[in-house]
Amino acid sequence: MANGSSNVSYNDLIAFFIPLGISSSLTAVTHVIINGTLSRGEDAAFIIACYAVAHACFGLVEKPLIVFRQTSSALVTDMRSFKALAVIFVYVSLIMISISMAISFTPIGNWVFIHLFNADYNMVNTISLTFSVISLVIIVSGIRGIYQGVIISHFATKWLTVGVIVRLAGMFLVSFWFVYTDQVTSMAGAAIFLIGMFIECVVSVWKGHLILKKTKQNSDGLKMKDIMPFYLPLVFYFLLQTLLQPIIYVFLTQSSDIEMSIASFALAFAISQLMLSFFMYTHQLVLQYYQADKEKVRRFIVFLSLIPALLLSIMSFTPVGMWFMKTIMGAEDSLAEPTLIVLQFFILKVLIFPWVDFFNGFIMLQRQTRNMVIAQTLNLLVVFTTLSILVSVYPQWNGVNGAISASVGELAGLIGVLIIVHRNKLNGKRLQNKALRAK
Repeated sequence: MANGSSNVSYNDLIAFFIPLGISSSLTAVTHVIINGTLSRGEDAAFIIACYAVAHACFGLVEKPLIVFRQTSSALVTDMRSFKALAVIFVYVSLIMISISMAISFTPIGNWVFIHLFNADYNMVNTISLTFSVISLVIIVSGIRGIYQGVIISHFATKWLTVGVIVRLAGMFLVSFWFVYTDQVTSMAGAAIFLIGMFIECVVSVWKGHLILKKTKQNSDGLKMKDIMPFYLPLVFYFLLQTLLQPIIYVFLTQSSDIEMSIASFALAFAISQLMLSFFMYTHQLVLQYYQADKEKVRRFIVFLSLIPALLLSIMSFTPVGMWFMKTIMGAEDSLAEPTLIVLQFFILKVLIFPWVDFFNGFIMLQRQTRNMVIAQTLNLLVVFTTLSILVSVYPQWNGVNGAISASVGELAGLIGVLIIVHRNKLNGKRLQNKALRAK
């Protein structure tokens, strides 16, 4: 659609984006419900620790299936293309289920939990049982994602919010039952997570299938050569993102005060991610609306990008921050004060991230997701280099070093995607001019 003839309004952008943001933010409540339940069990620290390790391992195994949401929203246009993507989904699911079974029921899992996640030997059996339950979420999560991609590409994003709300209601009821019957264990946490995800999956499948039934066939179907070059780089991109926090923790062990360094960074990182959770879908504005009205999308993103940085600034420089740390996070002054200092250095990262995601949307639109991996690798290399220098020169800065490195890395990532998008734009113009000369 030409820009001048666009019927896209700011109300359309708001109606599309706000439900995405709400659903993303509400998803964070999942872990509040689960941890709140587990904290009521006997030997709560052991129960929570076992669940945390199992969930961390699950997070890595789930990544290849999570990516089907973006792949579906970008590539699926009708039932035929959906079925083609579903075939790839089945293959990937079988691989990830096999890996999960090996982790759950063979000595491989013990090695992973002990050597990669630093679990104690007395935790391994409980972690294995918990992971065997939580790994079932992998299938549910993937099915949910592939249908949510359809829902997003057809602008019915309010159904993502509906799905998360129903999911949280179901999780709350199940968690209440576990507490009421005094059956709170690590596996109870996994069961709550599984049931909640299953409920959300049912809503997504129901709505996504209705949309597909009404969609006219407008493609010859996707082929493996169309899907894999888009899908595989996205998997690597998200895996690289996952590595950021563990890498920073490794370097922070060289700080003057190791415990305070890691604790203040972990809290500040969690708060910054909470601020960003509402803005994790800016790439979808590009995928779904940019070709219809470039100017409105750009202005909308400018407005959106300022909100998380403004919120984090209020948190960092006003009494609101100390109130939040004490009342909501339950932190003592000795931890709250250094955490708020660390938060100040996350403002740059929070300001930049919506733009990184926005320009990643262009790369997805151009079907060149391998370039996202290049930018994210640059991000990690800059974090690695900056952090290694800072902890050796200023170890007394503790968690601040992690925040500075994360922000500088995000800036490097933004520069990387800007260069890639600009280069692609120039290449596109060259090809267009070449075609015109050929005529």
